[in-house]
Amino acid sequence: MRIAIAAGGTAGHINPALALAEELRDRGHEVTFFGRPSKLEGTLVPQAGFSLVDVEVTGFDRSRPWTALTSLYRVWAAKRDLERRFKQEGAPDAAIGFGAYVEVPLLGWCKENHVPHLIHEQNSVPGLANKMMAPAASRVCISVPAARSVFEREGDPDHVVLTGNPVRRSVIAGDRARGRAALGVPDDATLLLVFGGSLGARTLNEGMAALKGRLLSIDGLRVVQSTGKGGYDEAASALSLTDAEAARWDLRPYIDNMGDVLAAADLVLSRAGASSIAEIAALGVPSVLVPYPFATADHQTTNARYLTDAGAAVLFKDDEVKEPAFGDALVGLLEDSSRRAAMRAAAKGLGQDSAAAALADQVESSARG
Repeated sequence: MRIAIAAGGTAGHINPALALAEELRDRGHEVTFFGRPSKLEGTLVPQAGFSLVDVEVTGFDRSRPWTALTSLYRVWAAKRDLERRFKQEGAPDAAIGFGAYVEVPLLGWCKENHVPHLIHEQNSVPGLANKMMAPAASRVCISVPAARSVFEREGDPDHVVLTGNPVRRSVIAGDRARGRAALGVPDDATLLLVFGGSLGARTLNEGMAALKGRLLSIDGLRVVQSTGKGGYDEAASALSLTDAEAARWDLRPYIDNMGDVLAAADLVLSRAGASSIAEIAALGVPSVLVPYPFATADHQTTNARYLTDAGAAVLFKDDEVKEPAFGDALVGLLEDSSRRAAMRAAAKGLGQDSAAAALADQVESSARG
């Protein structure tokens, strides 16, 4: 079948879409992406071996209502271009949008031309584009149960399906032994992985600096800390690691091979973005989560509860990182392998590593009518 995918803007939208595309391609389907070549998808999509069709749209600023006119005109123009393209090459058998505004012309065209289409929501608090396109979608696929109430409609219990948030195979294929070898971490060491997303998290960096002495007093502990590109110098200065300490504390701006590094970890300290939650759950790593406090509608806290409610994670508010209870909890988990094992089993029980297959099943079902 021919499947159209609209995803763009951020890695949080694009990577789950690529995970689905990989699954669909392996099942023998032809996948084409629709997005903005000038945005992140213009790099990630071709790198993954998929074609990208340019869709020129812009969102609008709610504080400046008049920008909606330009936005609506560009959606209309993009739909007109899609009409020409599909007349020449044939319409897709199904389409799916991942929440960015770039999905609006594609899914709008599908609605007008009776082509089955779906949406996938990565976060616990849905974005505007998905809320706009949900009523006409044949399926609304969600990553966490908390998003269900936004999309449910009376008399149609099958409209919303919990599939999980797809994770790319390069992450799911992460290997503990390979990761530890790359990091230079012994098999018998306890490894704490700290990261705050692609931009880092100052609160986590400051919290780790405050706990440095206590953490390094734990026999056999190793730390890998990703500071974010903008926070590296400040974190390095705050930690002031000696050569001996640096042998146990790997400080870096970012992590390339996240699958192997996650697989190598015994405990993760992280923010609670949708992609981070999905990857942590897919690899079954126990976690301590500190949601970003200024996320829209505090959705990172709701994301985090997906793991905490399952017994796979511990949650602390951003302003609690400076409190003694945070350090006690982190150290306690590092010293309690049996509790970490129970949390790992709880995370694996969520089945997050099969989310791409579950979402592909829904795409195929919708396409077949």
